[in-house]
Amino acid sequence: MKSKRCLMGMYVIQTINGQERHVKHLVERMVGAPSVEECFYPTYVVKKSYKREWRMVEKKLTPGYLFVVSQDIEHVAHALHEVPAFTRLLGTNGSFVPLNMDEVAWIDALTKVGHRVIDISQGIIEHDKVIVQSGPLAGLEGMIRKIDRHKRLATLEIHILGRTKSIRVGLEIVKKTL
Repeated sequence: MKSKRCLMGMYVIQTINGQERHVKHLVERMVGAPSVEECFYPTYVVKKSYKREWRMVEKKLTPGYLFVVSQDIEHVAHALHEVPAFTRLLGTNGSFVPLNMDEVAWIDALTKVGHRVIDISQGIIEHDKVIVQSGPLAGLEGMIRKIDRHKRLATLEIHILGRTKSIRVGLEIVKKTL
């Protein structure tokens, strides 16, 4: 027998950049349970220097997009018309397409249900090879395309809804050896 989570689909809602938190609350309030099991916009933690002091800051992983887990997407789509903000459920040819298993897997690998924040990872560089020692990127070194050591960011390439997208997450390189 399939679990309830397997019967659910994860869908993408487009909104205006900067309005994600507001739209998330509107969707939860106006659509709500039981149609929506989870509505979130993933964030990542990065270290930023302010006045010579390092602070942990949360940034949006996919600006302008929300993710919604639902078993009844038709009801969600209908209810989104009542939300007083720009919302568009993404799909193809007039039908709503859930993320495939691989797309959901990378979101679930980097975040946890109920806490969709990608914590900062720590790693080292040995002979031009990145080794992530701790954090959500541990074991996912193959996804890293670029590292900005000064900004403490790693750029990853992911495939989502048939497109390749670059995302940035926090990665602190603590040591580099030749």
